[in-house]
Order: sequence, then C-alpha cells, then structure tokens
Amino acid sequence: MARNELTESPEGHRTPGRRKAVRYAVPVAVAGLAAGAIGLVPALAKSGDPDLPKISAEDLIAKVAKSDVQQMSGSVKVTTDLGLPSLPGGASFGSLGGGHGGKAGGADVSPQAKLTELASGSHTLRVAVDGPDKQRVSIVESAAEYSVIRNGDQVWAYDSGSNTVHHSTAPRDKGDAERHAGPEGLKGASPQELAKKALAAVDDSTAVSVDGTAKVAGRDAYQLVVKPKAQESTVGAVRIAVDAKTGVPLKFTLSPKSGGKAAIDAAFTKVDFAKPGASTFDFTPPKGAKVTEDKADAPKQRDHKGAPAELSGLDVVGKSWTSIAQFKMPADAAKGAKDAKDAKGGSLGKNAGGAGALLDTLGTKVSGPFGSGHVFSTRIVNVLMTDDGHVYAGAVTKEALVKAAK
Repeated sequence: MARNELTESPEGHRTPGRRKAVRYAVPVAVAGLAAGAIGLVPALAKSGDPDLPKISAEDLIAKVAKSDVQQMSGSVKVTTDLGLPSLPGGASFGSLGGGHGGKAGGADVSPQAKLTELASGSHTLRVAVDGPDKQRVSIVESAAEYSVIRNGDQVWAYDSGSNTVHHSTAPRDKGDAERHAGPEGLKGASPQELAKKALAAVDDSTAVSVDGTAKVAGRDAYQLVVKPKAQESTVGAVRIAVDAKTGVPLKFTLSPKSGGKAAIDAAFTKVDFAKPGASTFDFTPPKGAKVTEDKADAPKQRDHKGAPAELSGLDVVGKSWTSIAQFKMPADAAKGAKDAKDAKGGSLGKNAGGAGALLDTLGTKVSGPFGSGHVFSTRIVNVLMTDDGHVYAGAVTKEALVKAAK
C-alpha cells in the first residue's frame, strides 16, 4: 500500500541501606513508564498483508479518535525491554514488587506491586472488558495465574500461587480512578488509551504516516507510524496497528531512537469484540485464601494541581515529545538520598555507605548550576535526581534534563 505522509496534524534479602537506596534511587517515574506503557496492549501475527482501501494519516487518526468499543476480550503478548539498570546480585527492578507463587502471606499481591513485574521480559495476558465497571486482566504463567477483577465498585486481585487475595474499592473520584492500579488503572494503558496518548502528542513537531497494512490476531489493520522530530526526544518511532473495521488499536510498538529492538512490543494474539459472559467478572475468595484489605482506599490529600500531597509541586515543563515532569521528593526520601551521598565521605554507617555506592552504580553523576545529582537511564526514560531531592523525568536526553534543572 502506498505511504501517505502527514507532517502537520491537529491533535525490582537486601540490607536496610540497600533497600532504601533501591527504593529511592530510581524514581517512580521509571516504573510508571513501564506500567503506563504495558497494560492491555498487544506480537504481530503476520499472515500476509491485507489489501485495504487507501487512507490518509489524518483520516486514520480520526478513525482511532472516533472508536468507542466498550466490549471485548482476548489474549495479549507483551515483551518489554526498557533497559532498566541491573541490581547487585542479579535482581531486577521488576522483582522488587514480589513474585508470583510466593509463600502464603509472603508476597504483596496488590495490583500496585504486580504492575512492576511487567517492566521487563515477556508476559501473556488474558483480558476482558464490558464497559467501564466490568474488567478482568490475568497474567498467565506456567505455575500460577494472577488476576485482577473489577465488578462494579469491587476490585479483587488473586494470586493462585500463594492463594492470596487483595480486596479494594474502586475510587469514585475521577483523579483517583486514573491512578488506581486495578483493571481501571490498566485500562488507562490499553491499546486504545496508549494510542490516544501518543496521538495527542502529534503536532508540527511530529511526522505521521500510514506505512502499509498488516494482519493482527487475524484482523485486517492499517499501520500508523508516528515519529517525533525533536532532537531531545528519546523516542525513535511509535507504530500502531489500527483495526480497519473498528478503529481499535490492536498493536502498539515503541522503538527508542538509540536503535535495537523495540522497548515495548505488544499485540493481541486473539481478540473478540463480542460481549464477555457475565460470569467472567464474578469472584469469590477461594477456601483457605488469605484476604487483605487495601488500606489505601481513603481519599488522598492532593495539592492544587491534583497531585498526591507527598509529591506536592508536581509540574510539567515543555510539551509534546519533550515534556519533562518535575517534582520535589517526599522529605524522608530526600533525606535518604542525602544520607547516602554524605556516607560517601565516611560520615555515616556501613549501610548508608553501601547505599551511596549503589547510587553511583545505578546512575551517572552529573553537576550543574543546580548543584549535583545522578541521572538514571533506561532506553526511553531518563531521570535526574538532584542531591537536594528534586526529580526531573521524561522521555528526553540527559542533556535536556540537566538543562531543565537550571
């Protein structure tokens, strides 16, 4: 199919010191990208490129924007290679949240913890959606299955390996709902939502084109390619396979500007747009299961911009592909980072000294008018954490972060 160009468009046993260093060395923004970029997105199942009518990039973007599919189910394969830094002893950041099949009561099975496991490697998910209040996502592994089910305002997370259940109530406030890590939170990282977020960044600093067609999960799809022009961006290209009939994104691939394999390659391997059976969203804790209640259901205090109070001062500078989030770390986190730095000079104990060394191992020292700090890098997101507790994060180069810190 002919290429159509559009260069301008409308819109993780550790010692206490090491644990603290790991906790604060790489800000939430890194894991947030992993969680926010995985979700329900979909490997490309090629079986011959379909012959579809020509469509312009602008019309294909409009088709995605108009898509409003509320019911669907299917299987998803997600492969993530964000390039998260390796921890001493071979541990990964994805393992910090606890693993599947842990001993009963010994693993955190909350959705917040499990989301970090998707930050690296390959995973198979089963998904089902019936409107905004009925959702189910299961992470399928060889020895266990982890599921998050929402039915109305009830959210259940179940780890079959440890026979442990985590129960919470879906928040009513829209801002809290967007940050909720149950199925509703995952919905924010679905193929549809991810595509919309990427397309929302399309402006005159973006080149967009239709690059042929493809078969995804047996369905005909157009391939939309989005490429940032900004030199500061670490994103090479975003490729979205759009279902030709419904306009639903079936595949989302994010490639870094540095080259190599995709940072995120995820695609539906099976998809059905029929209404899932009502029993799909039913859940009763199994006999003998340990049930924990979410203590975080109470409304969070937020600042005037809607950010959690502990991240008061959250701001975003720049726009589109060069946006940088900046905020002040909570006081105890900033103190932990400062203690680690001071320990490098021998003023604190052995554990803190180890924490300081770990900071240097995971990050690169930088300095500037802002003072000094460390830059922690992945293949897409870079994070600058200054020694006085300020954090700058974005899918931009290290140089762009240092400049923003000035």
